[in-house]
Amino acid sequence: MRLHPNDLAAASYRQRVPTRRFLLRKFAFLATIFSFLLLASFASAQQADAMFGGGTLMSSGSASSSSSTLLLPEKGGLYPSVSADVIFHRRVGFNFEIAWRGKQGIYGGCTGCQPYRPILWDVNGVFQPKLSKKVGADLMAGIGMQSTRFYLPYCTNGFTCSNYTSSNHFLVHIGGGLRYYVWNHVFIRPEAHFYNVMNNTDAFSSSNIVRVGASIGYTIGPD
Repeated sequence: MRLHPNDLAAASYRQRVPTRRFLLRKFAFLATIFSFLLLASFASAQQADAMFGGGTLMSSGSASSSSSTLLLPEKGGLYPSVSADVIFHRRVGFNFEIAWRGKQGIYGGCTGCQPYRPILWDVNGVFQPKLSKKVGADLMAGIGMQSTRFYLPYCTNGFTCSNYTSSNHFLVHIGGGLRYYVWNHVFIRPEAHFYNVMNNTDAFSSSNIVRVGASIGYTIGPD
């Protein structure tokens, strides 16, 4: 079944504008507070890490359709990611990470179908057990938001000329990775992340998605 171009975007825009604005204001406020806490905590942290990586999404959902809708699984694509953490006493701390689809996906995969791009971000508590001199683990759990942009062929306002509308959903995140220090404070980290995105079935066929990939990072702190 083919989706008519921009059907999802138009419906999303009409139904979600008030909610979208409220959620964006709320999460922008939370992100600002978290950034302030991250900077304030850096001075007392025993260690800090900065990471850049890439991966892809997998989903347990499959294509499902009715007479009026076609829901596809949220999977595939290259997802760059950026993350940072601060670690305190007993290897416990917190982190922030964001991952986004690098290239717009085409909902349905057909010519003229709806372009879209999911963006996932989360704030977590993290535990970093040290397994050996060069090997350690990152175990994390937290909350965040998925913002899926559905792109439009026209502007939604006359000043900023936004050519997309967003579908925003709260999420719960659990993740982990195994870091290996390849040179001094530089490490690589294969990783996997599980997200339960609340009410994600308004646009995709499952609320459960998995992101797998790897990051390269740098540790600021003692060896």
